[in-house]
Amino acid sequence: MIVDERMVTYINSLDEGHTPFLEQLEKQAKQDFVPIVRREMQSFLKFLMASYRPERILEVGTAVGFSALLMCEYNPVSCTLTTIENYEKRIPIARENIKRAGREEQIQLIEGDAAEVLKTLQEPFDFIFMDAAKGQYLNFLPEILRLLNSGGILVSDNILQEGDIIESHFVVERRNRTIYKRMREYLYELKHNEELVTSLLPLGDGVALSVKR
Repeated sequence: MIVDERMVTYINSLDEGHTPFLEQLEKQAKQDFVPIVRREMQSFLKFLMASYRPERILEVGTAVGFSALLMCEYNPVSCTLTTIENYEKRIPIARENIKRAGREEQIQLIEGDAAEVLKTLQEPFDFIFMDAAKGQYLNFLPEILRLLNSGGILVSDNILQEGDIIESHFVVERRNRTIYKRMREYLYELKHNEELVTSLLPLGDGVALSVKR
């Protein structure tokens, strides 16, 4: 927890909730131990949809489709969303959730390794949500920048790794050190890349909000 737990609990207690379908989907995901965006990040995504009204959205990391459906539901303009997932067990679940929500024509789910799939995409996107393997964010970035429109928004979730990101390399558990190193390199690149203006926010497990110049 990178923000005081009592503060997070209070903030989330003010949340107005979602549609019944999304509420049930979130509940089921938690019961099945599927990682989906935290409640405070859900509110932030809804805010970003209302503010930027992106018409073309790319999501890297579908899981069971919750965040893709959330963005489509709370975007006030008609949009298309492309989402990429590599974990075979979750793909049919995500497809079924998209179908149940009646969003099959709006959401395109592409199966495969994002590092390879991104290279095949051509359409520029107004908004990109990165929520996949954290150790791969830096590897994805060149293609992400190619696909992001000028003035487009890149949102990178879970960047602070429960606070590990500020710890010494030797304090971080050995199994997490590679991800720790790669995430620190990714954040440095976001802040120093001449194509981007980036703000790092201690929201949820940390989020980077970048706009392409």
